[in-house]
Amino acid sequence: MDFYPMYIGGRWVEARSGRRFTSVNPATGEVLGEVALGDREDVQAAVEAARDAFDAWRRMPAPRRGEILFRAAELLGRRKEQLARRMTQEMGKVLMEARGDVQEAIDMTYYMAGEGRRLFGETVPAEMPDKMAMAVREPIGVVGVITPWNFPIAIPSWKIMPALICGNTVVFKPASDTPILAHRLVEILEEAGVPPGVVNLVYGPGGTVGDAILAHPDVPVITFTGSNEAGVHVNATAAPLLKRVHLELGGKNAIIVMDDADLDLAVEGVVWSALGTSGQRCTAASRVLAHRAIKDQLVTKLVERIRRLRLGDGLDPDTDVGPVVNRQALERIHGYVEEARREGATVATGGRIVDEGPLARGFFYAPTLLVEVRPEMRVAQEEIFGPVTAVIEVSSLEEAIRINNGVRYGLSSAIYTRDVNGAFRAMRDLMTGLVYVNHGTIGSEVHLPFGGMRQTGNGHREAGRAAIDFYTEWKSIYVDFSGRLQRAQIDIPQAPS
Repeated sequence: MDFYPMYIGGRWVEARSGRRFTSVNPATGEVLGEVALGDREDVQAAVEAARDAFDAWRRMPAPRRGEILFRAAELLGRRKEQLARRMTQEMGKVLMEARGDVQEAIDMTYYMAGEGRRLFGETVPAEMPDKMAMAVREPIGVVGVITPWNFPIAIPSWKIMPALICGNTVVFKPASDTPILAHRLVEILEEAGVPPGVVNLVYGPGGTVGDAILAHPDVPVITFTGSNEAGVHVNATAAPLLKRVHLELGGKNAIIVMDDADLDLAVEGVVWSALGTSGQRCTAASRVLAHRAIKDQLVTKLVERIRRLRLGDGLDPDTDVGPVVNRQALERIHGYVEEARREGATVATGGRIVDEGPLARGFFYAPTLLVEVRPEMRVAQEEIFGPVTAVIEVSSLEEAIRINNGVRYGLSSAIYTRDVNGAFRAMRDLMTGLVYVNHGTIGSEVHLPFGGMRQTGNGHREAGRAAIDFYTEWKSIYVDFSGRLQRAQIDIPQAPS
């Protein structure tokens, strides 16, 4: 059986304890390999390596750091198909979506490589003669990177690449459901020329490895993507040490379908936003706010389209929807559907665990559409993170916007309409970090900020130039080249009477 060690100080090593765990294919139950199970001692070694490597890495000119990331992007591109197939095996998403995940990492790595020549500062006029005033960006130190399983290449690259280009070093803890993908990504960074200690990889559960990173005094920066409950814990643990914390948390995203919408276009947007990646996206559309004039017609079209989706192993080219990540996720999703039934919702299609035939070996949930859903129901308020979406009837754009904004999350939203005035009102009034017009709630580009409002996060953004702001500090510099003592005295001329 293949073994995947940790990476600390430029060496691939066993866990100090010698313990291991296994990575399992959620579609088939196949064991994919054994992985080193880290603990606090391994975190300590990784942090020490990252701390020791920081000074030399920050002193390396940023364009040279960019050249290393450029080589990493090229390696990701050459291995895209290999990485995508392994992702489908380890995480479950269909192969086409796995290729998209890897492509996001390629795009981000190329983009951040270019930022090595664009870590712009500022120059401003000084108050005194013969004096120069400017501000430059500085790296901060060791960054703790804690990532989820649903985008096991893309999300780590969205965090690691900007941290590295800014001159920080990294201790990386991936989700325990997808350790092999993390191993492959770090292998590529090593091959691209990242010096020893600059990137370190420790596997293990959040309660030991994650908490050790959060509590370590030599890790001043934390970036985390995961559930709101875990995000609160991250924030509380890091707060006493005044760490800089970036949180990307949950979403309860809605697609508004107005009475003038192209319904066929809207159906495709709903289906892939809600059910792609088996609904396991923070941007998944788990609410559909349908205008009463077209609601019944839309539901009919959605039911027909959803019933044509094929469940199966993501490596099968005929599969549309793969498994969910594990048994716990399967039971949580079904629990939400059962609760919706008890609250008065109706299952238009789906609503069950699929455990017959070859699918019985994996964790499959039937793509589900709920109707007769009210905005206050749990299924309309809480993140499900599975292939389930709920139709809520609305009578106007204003009502749709109010319901969209009436949840604790604010990540992504979309509207389907032919009315340009209504579209612009939605763009103005939808309180989400991402807004789409005549497109689903999923999909983002690496040169624009990514993140949400309210309890979706804590205000920081990933991607684009906004990411650079999080991973750097400002240093203001004053240079007096007059050769003499200057007294701060400013005469402001009076306006003529």
